[in-house]
Amino acid sequence: MTHSVPFLPVISADGHPLTAAQIEQNFSDLHPCLTDLQAMAESNRCLYCYDAPCVTACPTSIDIPGFIRRISTGNPDGAARTILSSNILGGTCARVCPTEVLCQQACVRNRAEDAPVEIGRLQRYAVDHLLDNTAAAYPFARAAETGRRVAVVGAGPAGLACAHALAVNGHSVTIFEARPKPGGLNEYGLAAYKMTGDFARREVDFVLAVGGIQIEYGRALGTDLTLDVLRQDYDAVFLGIGLGDTNALGLVGEDKAGVVDAIDFIAGLRQSEDLAGYCSAASVVVIGGGNTAIDAAVQAKRLGAEEVTLVYRRGPQQMGATAYEQDLAATNGVVVRHWAKPVEIKGNGHVEGLVFERTRLDGGRLTETGRRFEISADLVLKAIGQSLAPAALSGLTLKGGKIVVDETGQTTLPGVYAGGDCIASGQDLTVQAVEDGKRAAKAIHAALSASQR
Repeated sequence: MTHSVPFLPVISADGHPLTAAQIEQNFSDLHPCLTDLQAMAESNRCLYCYDAPCVTACPTSIDIPGFIRRISTGNPDGAARTILSSNILGGTCARVCPTEVLCQQACVRNRAEDAPVEIGRLQRYAVDHLLDNTAAAYPFARAAETGRRVAVVGAGPAGLACAHALAVNGHSVTIFEARPKPGGLNEYGLAAYKMTGDFARREVDFVLAVGGIQIEYGRALGTDLTLDVLRQDYDAVFLGIGLGDTNALGLVGEDKAGVVDAIDFIAGLRQSEDLAGYCSAASVVVIGGGNTAIDAAVQAKRLGAEEVTLVYRRGPQQMGATAYEQDLAATNGVVVRHWAKPVEIKGNGHVEGLVFERTRLDGGRLTETGRRFEISADLVLKAIGQSLAPAALSGLTLKGGKIVVDETGQTTLPGVYAGGDCIASGQDLTVQAVEDGKRAAKAIHAALSASQR
């Protein structure tokens, strides 16, 4: 067990819709911040290992024993400075990282007690403490202005991490963001019960407080921005554009009302000021097997849907969602059906149901069995992945639907770097995107410094 058990949501058992108060309760913090006493007790469980495996398991290489020791000695702000020096978005990562397959899986406490140190919750405790401490000095000092200008496309985790690291080194950064708010998936794509209290905005404000960074909104690559112009106007360019297109099922009837991309459903919910009025669907089917599918399904249930069914074409071991997320779906009343693929969307104008065909593995290949079944639905959420929108990427080499970069994050265009979901650097996680941004910023700084000599 790598997380404390979350509260069980209020679920209607009598067919009556949930009240606004019940829905608000359902979207309260999944794992509230530790109290001072809880943090002290948990931090004292750490063995402060030499060559700690938890550090190796963290994509951003946070000094985990170091920050936990600072908590145990009553210095949570010092712990936060240790965290943020490696991961400037350590607050978000503490909330949403799959710690059960990263740092906490590597914790040596697993061997003796089957209960790792709750690293993620300790990380959140420290970062939240610093952000809440209005008297604390900003932990990063900006170097003298270098006179060099860098364009960052995308105000998501990769872009923000890159921009902050460059600003610390004295470069001026302009972030071009297509949406009206910064944060990327941290703002628009994570379950509302994981990112409560407008934390994504608070974290962006903290990043920008270093100085030297400005954001221009409503600026998308391929509309009023081109790589050619950015390369002419700036000394370097970083692309943190994510994956702009959503994959289609390829079925007739996919354009029916009530068939929605799960990422759009989540984004709308995150921006809604009326949770009780956001979704009136009684029967919801989610197609997919990743964390986005789980987020969509669980939130639909917490909004009051009577029946939520998640359907995945393979088995639980092949799902992209972690075991913890799969358990979360089960404890929230989501019915998960494996080994089935959609073959037909039924309805007259508006979706009324889906037909699925049973699947199985035959010699390692997924095959159809000919056995079909139907599930009624008045809302279908597609969570079958996203893909790169290549239209504005002329001149860049793409492979497997991702931008090709070298070990420093540089693309095949000189002076253009990329990171986050748009490149194939590992798992599509916030923490990996932060590391991509850091790595590219280091290379950009080195290149700009060398050109000044």
